[in-house]
Amino acid sequence: MSTAANANRALLPAHPPQLRERYERMVRSADATGRVIRMPRGGAVHVVEAGDGPPVVHLHGNNTSSLSHLMLIEHSTGVRSVLVDRPGSGLSDPETFPRTEFRRHAVRFVTEVLDVLGLDSAVLVGASGGGTWAVWCALDHPERVRGLVMLGSVPLLPGARIPSGMRIVATPVLGDVLTRTLRPGRRMLRRLMSDVGEEDTILRHPELFESLVDAAHDPVATAANVAEFRALLTPFGTRSTTRLRPDDLRRLAVPTLMIWGDHDPVVPVADARAAAELIPDARLEVLPAGHVPQLGNPERVARLIVGFALPRS
Repeated sequence: MSTAANANRALLPAHPPQLRERYERMVRSADATGRVIRMPRGGAVHVVEAGDGPPVVHLHGNNTSSLSHLMLIEHSTGVRSVLVDRPGSGLSDPETFPRTEFRRHAVRFVTEVLDVLGLDSAVLVGASGGGTWAVWCALDHPERVRGLVMLGSVPLLPGARIPSGMRIVATPVLGDVLTRTLRPGRRMLRRLMSDVGEEDTILRHPELFESLVDAAHDPVATAANVAEFRALLTPFGTRSTTRLRPDDLRRLAVPTLMIWGDHDPVVPVADARAAAELIPDARLEVLPAGHVPQLGNPERVARLIVGFALPRS
């Protein structure tokens, strides 16, 4: 990496100390280990690791971090869990999200993380927006993906209902004004969680809830979320270059486990069943949940993932 590039990176805003302190405390409490890996093109990616066995790499959703998967670790015996903070989220450095090449950028990020971790292949667990990255990687590099887990609905699947708040953030000028002037507090975050069917379940994880408050006031994470929404969406819906179509699902050549909430408002169960019928090797598990099944069902979700990841006899 050039000296100029290093200097430019040094000028980037940093994650707030309060966010970092809470994050590291939560990782220690989960008996996991956090570390930074250096990417080939520069920049740092933060990962959380625990356990031994077949590798299971988690990609979290938008507006959160790897902390939203942390409750799965204690129930994930028999596998090596690696929770990856996507760019700008958690404790990872931000990156540029090029709108015209966003899919290629996302896939390259995932494969480079696997390379740096020394993994020829892994089971990918993608939640919400992270699920989109995982599906794209499975489509473009099936040799790197031993199995695919969609943890909650993937918002670019056929039948998806994109929340209006995401579309507003993707709107030029209006989205800029809102993200500069509006910093969600606890009441607003509860309302946002209610909108995705998880108002009660998020309160079972008070430290995670407080971490979402921290992230809402993190300029690095906020900028990353806005950039990703704008790479994926227009004010009227998903960009045609990012949308997952039925033919994409028919081409998925890896075993696929879909863990869905029975009242997920983003992709309802009926559309999930239709998607599962298109994927050659897919299994759909429906749990009592909204958009984030692990909040109310951490042990059940972990057991489903571990059973899927372990070699079949």
